[in-house]
Amino acid sequence: MKTPKRIQPLVEDGLVDEVIRQLMSGKEATVYVVRCGSEIRCAKVYKEAAKRSFKKAVQYQEGRKVRNSRRARAMEKNSSFGRKQQEEIWQNAEVDALYRLASAGVRVPQPYGCFDGVLLMELVTDDDGDVAPRLNDVEMSAEQAREDHATIMHYVMLMLCSGLIHGDLSEFNVLVDDYGPVIIDLPQAVNAAANNNAYSMLERDIENMTTYYGQFAPDLKQSRYAKEMWALYEDGKLTPDTKLTGNFEEDDSLADVDAVVQEIKAALAEENARQERLRNAEELN
Repeated sequence: MKTPKRIQPLVEDGLVDEVIRQLMSGKEATVYVVRCGSEIRCAKVYKEAAKRSFKKAVQYQEGRKVRNSRRARAMEKNSSFGRKQQEEIWQNAEVDALYRLASAGVRVPQPYGCFDGVLLMELVTDDDGDVAPRLNDVEMSAEQAREDHATIMHYVMLMLCSGLIHGDLSEFNVLVDDYGPVIIDLPQAVNAAANNNAYSMLERDIENMTTYYGQFAPDLKQSRYAKEMWALYEDGKLTPDTKLTGNFEEDDSLADVDAVVQEIKAALAEENARQERLRNAEELN
């Protein structure tokens, strides 16, 4: 096929030898199957901000730090330079997340670098060399659904231990090869510690996956992995070796309001007594 304009510089630089075909086009990027020497890979061409249909992108970017103060000021002013920097951060976020998660034990496509808004990465295939299907195109037994759901919950936990939340995880962002699920599409990955929407996004990710697998194994719908993970994470007890159960008991104990009020009154009385002692000391002097 004709080489897309955005991939042409990679061809000229010898990073890509041939564009074989378009694989898919989504809300944030178009993905092509490409040949790089003897390897068949994929090239993810990010759409410009004005052409992206990813909703509420600002919510996902909250908490992403920019070390360079000039860049930060430009982004705050929304200048042309600032918008360009914001685009680079959006695109590089996926590369950074892929490297971080792969090292944490999460199955993701291997990245080969991002060049002017084009991410080169592994093309996930089955043993026959065909492109691995998305989860939404896969039928499975109840037993397989439970097994793969447990795998995904483990991956989500490993992501959280690494400080990240996918933020847009669903059956459309998971591939299935002969070895199980592979998580894809991470430019919107959320900083778990610095984003005020982190828990709600984690909860939505887990609900999406549980609802899908729950079609094949309805008992999964009773699990409460989001609350379990987040409670452990907030308490600093979540580790890559944590054994999740999917169970979570709410703390239904009511706060002792009267005791709190009494403590406040005691503190006020103590402060008033201190102020009175200071006034008496001033009068004596």
